[in-house]
Amino acid sequence: MAFITANWNPLGEAFYRKIELYEMGWSLRDGLKECLVAAAPYGGPIALLRQPQRPSSSARPQLEIYSSSGTNMASFPWKSGPVRQLGWTVCDDLLCIQEDGTVLIYDLFGAFKRHFSMGNEVVQNQVLEAKVFHSPYGTGVAIVTGASRFTLATNIDDLKLRRLPEVPGLQGAPSCWAVLTQDRQTKVLLANGADLYILDNTSCTPVTPPGLSPQACSIVNMAVSFSYKYLALFTDSGHLWMGSANLKDKLSEVDTKVRTPPKQMVWCRRPKSQQPSVVIMWDRLLLVAGECTDTIQYTLDEESVCVAELDGVRIVGGSRHELLQEVPSACQDIFKIASMAPGALLLEAHKEYEAASFGKCFLSNYPPEPFVSMCRDLKVLNSVRDYTVGIPLTHTQYKQMTVQVLIDRLVYRKLYPLAIEICRYLKTPEYQGVSRVLKHWACCKVQQKEEPDESIAHAVSVKLGEAAGISYSEIAARAYECGRTELAIKLLEFEPRSGEQVPLLLKMKRSQLALSKAIESGDTDLVYTVVTYLKNEMNRGDFFMTLRNQPVALSLYRQFCKHQEQDTLKDLFNQDDDHQELGNFYVKASYKEKRLEARLSLLQSAVDEYNKAKNEFAAKATEEEMKLLRFQRRLDEEKGEALLGLSLQETLHALLTSNFHKQAEQLYRDFRVPDKRYWWLKLTALAEKDDWEEMEKFSKSKKSPIGYLPFVEVLCVRACVRAAIERRSEGEISTVLSRCSPTTDRALLERLNRARSTAAKK
Repeated sequence: MAFITANWNPLGEAFYRKIELYEMGWSLRDGLKECLVAAAPYGGPIALLRQPQRPSSSARPQLEIYSSSGTNMASFPWKSGPVRQLGWTVCDDLLCIQEDGTVLIYDLFGAFKRHFSMGNEVVQNQVLEAKVFHSPYGTGVAIVTGASRFTLATNIDDLKLRRLPEVPGLQGAPSCWAVLTQDRQTKVLLANGADLYILDNTSCTPVTPPGLSPQACSIVNMAVSFSYKYLALFTDSGHLWMGSANLKDKLSEVDTKVRTPPKQMVWCRRPKSQQPSVVIMWDRLLLVAGECTDTIQYTLDEESVCVAELDGVRIVGGSRHELLQEVPSACQDIFKIASMAPGALLLEAHKEYEAASFGKCFLSNYPPEPFVSMCRDLKVLNSVRDYTVGIPLTHTQYKQMTVQVLIDRLVYRKLYPLAIEICRYLKTPEYQGVSRVLKHWACCKVQQKEEPDESIAHAVSVKLGEAAGISYSEIAARAYECGRTELAIKLLEFEPRSGEQVPLLLKMKRSQLALSKAIESGDTDLVYTVVTYLKNEMNRGDFFMTLRNQPVALSLYRQFCKHQEQDTLKDLFNQDDDHQELGNFYVKASYKEKRLEARLSLLQSAVDEYNKAKNEFAAKATEEEMKLLRFQRRLDEEKGEALLGLSLQETLHALLTSNFHKQAEQLYRDFRVPDKRYWWLKLTALAEKDDWEEMEKFSKSKKSPIGYLPFVEVLCVRACVRAAIERRSEGEISTVLSRCSPTTDRALLERLNRARSTAAKK
């Protein structure tokens, strides 16, 4: 117990400890001297921009990336412009902010990803200072230029530059400044001597910290807490002021007795702690200040850098990597003298029985789930803290980060076996765990240009197998982006969903294969998508030839053209020399044409096509229709009858009801209308006109080919209906009844009698 608490230092009501995480594995001749350093939070990587040991015209700075344990991950000479600041994104990408305002982005292994500029004004006036910050929107960049103007980019993945208002009286860079995130707004807090200002989008507002020591003539350093809730100000009088970031409340003020401006100042506060504390670093001194007047001091024997964390401060030096933090209250309860807290009792059980799990058996009604969960968490933390991995997370950081983000970081570092092992150990759902890791592995695998396509495709298919939730199309897309089109096609063969294959094949200009895959899928919408793409990409001739080789696609496209593109349909029939369908096309087109000459022209084209198709029946029928149209036009001109466009039967009916019996007889003979049909039409027309005398003459002048009974039935029905419903004429009904014979249908007679009775009552 004495050994565990040996490095605990009291400060107010809390204790602080500094523990070693790693002996650094790097070999830095002069440590961190002459280095620009940036370390990512949550145990993230460390970037160094080292100046050449012997400056010369040919020597270049060296950019190096290490894990938290000092394992080298990337190293390359810096060939771009002078760098003002390094920083890490929330996704562990490295930002290099140059003097001209250009920001270059590299991945964890030093591969260049992209760049952007902080604006033209920056190019002219140069960057004096820059900061990388994290906000609810993502990773942001803030700079101050030689013109003493601030520019902000709140989210580098959705770049929107904001030039903040001018600060009165500011010449050059401010004495110190920091970025604040309050109420989902990003602001800049800056000190110009003793004056303090807050810059937002529209204004520059002077502010005064409550209770700041009157001895202070200038604010020389400031720090914002990890959560952006608290602010610390260091003055030229050596006083440290701590309060809320909105400058409304003061927490404490401590006289450090050191007036030299510190190199760094960061907050050291646990999320649920009631005690504020700030770590201040000078060249050889590290000081922890809290609410009380006392401080904790540590001597530094090498150049070091402080890294703010959620629950402490990491101290990176040339030979060691340490963690300074407030001792958790649970640890204090365990190791306090004569403590009877559950943790202390469990420690005693451990001493007696060598097993913590045995100690919990002495506790009544203790659920096993928290214990099992904590054991799993500790095993995961130990595995990622291993020197070869180099991610020294605390339990608090781990819970804040979440397992998914930790897996992402392992994948980003290409530690696939460990990521898969953790997923399986924690029983993470496959689509969120193992499958996701395997997909990232495959995407990385296809970028290995030294390995042949066949080998990579086989390795990916064997490794992934039938893993749930993996899209081979995404892996193929990555291969295509890397310029490996043939590998992408091979990988798409493993994709079971045609809907995922086809878009990428089209993107790769493999339209024939895309069409075949779409047809195999049986998805008509997918086929239409490919056909539409081909139509837009190919010339007309090649497009039609492609469809000729795919009957299913051709059939679907014809159906589409019937409703949407009639002219294209005609071109398709011409391309295929399909005279029968061309004839049908012209006939249908003629129905939509209102001008007679145009209609006759279309019908003549149809006759020509039917003749080419050797369809005599269709050709003859079309010629008959043309003959009818010409006959109708002549009658229109001679008699003024609007007959154009009627069918043969409709034309006969119109002529008969209009008393053009001579013309009807001519039409009957010219078009060889069957006798029964013609006589029936004539009888119907006479009945509609109530021309009983003409019907009487017609029945006696010639024997009807349809027989007397149908004639009488037509006569009776027409007369009865019209008499009963329209005129209710008793005389007309009696006339009809007088013409009936004993063979007349009984139901018909009853109907006539009822109609006569109704008419008589009238």
